[in-house]
Amino acid sequence: MSQAIPDKYRDLFTKRAFASLATLMPDGRPQVTPVWCDIEGDLVIVNSARARQKDKNVRRDPRVALAIIDPDNPYRYLEIRGRVVEITEHGADDHIDKMAKKYLGADKYPYRTASEQRVMFKIQPEHTTMMG
Repeated sequence: MSQAIPDKYRDLFTKRAFASLATLMPDGRPQVTPVWCDIEGDLVIVNSARARQKDKNVRRDPRVALAIIDPDNPYRYLEIRGRVVEITEHGADDHIDKMAKKYLGADKYPYRTASEQRVMFKIQPEHTTMMG
């Protein structure tokens, strides 16, 4: 059952708010990574590089959770539990540059390595919890 992001919390995706993304390791233990996040309609978008641990984890088990804390009020947050419904390379290079502009003020993502392949995870929220 999908659940839309409440309008009252969509502003978090326009701010320089970091998310903590939880994925599941092969043995079921959680793995958490700070990530930049975006929204496209009702899908949460996270950009990564192919073969990183979170990429391996979501390809094996698409269940994820994110916590996004408002940088202007740390007592206001949005927690999302859902599934990665699409993993795509299409548009991922442009998207990471868009995120670099939002989070760093840079026109291009400055940490790219020659060998990396960017991917986007499109996450369908199934449950949300909010505070503040």
